[in-house]
Amino acid sequence: MQLKELTIGDLVIKYPIIQGGMGVGISRGSLAGAVSANGGLGIISTAQIGYDEPGFEKDENKANLDAIRKHILKAKEISGGRPVGVNIMVALKNYKAHVKAAIEAGADVIISGAGLPVHLPEYASGSKCKIAPIVSSAKAAKVILQNWLKKAGRAADFIVIEGPKAGGHLGFKKEQIEKITDEDYDEEIKRIIETVKGFEDKCGQKIPVITAGGIFSHDDICHALSLGASGVQIASRFVATDECDADEKYKQAYVNAGEKDLAIIDSPVGMPGRAVRNKFVQYIENNKIPVKKCFNCLEKCNPAEVPYCITKALIDAVRGDTENGLVFAGANAGRIDKIVPVHVLMEELAGNRQQA
Repeated sequence: MQLKELTIGDLVIKYPIIQGGMGVGISRGSLAGAVSANGGLGIISTAQIGYDEPGFEKDENKANLDAIRKHILKAKEISGGRPVGVNIMVALKNYKAHVKAAIEAGADVIISGAGLPVHLPEYASGSKCKIAPIVSSAKAAKVILQNWLKKAGRAADFIVIEGPKAGGHLGFKKEQIEKITDEDYDEEIKRIIETVKGFEDKCGQKIPVITAGGIFSHDDICHALSLGASGVQIASRFVATDECDADEKYKQAYVNAGEKDLAIIDSPVGMPGRAVRNKFVQYIENNKIPVKKCFNCLEKCNPAEVPYCITKALIDAVRGDTENGLVFAGANAGRIDKIVPVHVLMEELAGNRQQA
């Protein structure tokens, strides 16, 4: 199947492929810029994006805001001015400031999950930035779309559906994740699309629906489109690229992982997550790691009660300590067997070449 353009309002993306935002430091300016330059929509994660900025240890908020601006500008330069977006977690302590900084720096799109982004329309008001919530059910889609329409008088510019095969934080209860079949979730996707259609009719505008979680190949993209989606979001496959912002050892952890080397963990964010089952994950299954320093990342986090510091765990991993850090990954990460340039992966996903 030849893929059609993805249109989000006045933004036109060559391929209907959005690269998922991955924090901490996995998808920043280098990766997002390369994806946008090669026909997709690159997404920067703002979660502790400034972990390697001078002064991060003393003022995390300032370092993160500085890094948001720096990496959006970097991505724009690499992409040749093509659209670039950001992923901002609702659970962040400085959520509003991240939204404002991203808009000021020229982000074209904000995707927001890890909670329902009820205030996003307010924070983005007056800007041309496109905004999208992440949902995992028809119920959640209805709640957030009704909320935006009632309180802000507007629709979402698009919707991202994250299924149970996604990496990182998941919008499901832990016991649900392994029980939901592909067929079951296909039906849920159709229900979400039908729910969104009702709001399209009310608002008189197109609201593209993007599906995410477990999408690995061109055939997977075609299947998502056959369900009625306008496009897909893919994250894990972009980790194993030359341009990914993570340390080479982090990328190699994906290449080395087998299909059975993944686990569902409890995150201090308050949601389950999927990660590579390394030494760190095996340890936290039965033990707590005392938090020695708080990085002020999450709105709802008591350092004395959480099982470990997620910021430290993610920073350790992105810097290359992939045994003692947290390596988030999607359900199909075990199928990745090599690191390739973004342009090669994009052409494969678009169906223009065989799998790399």
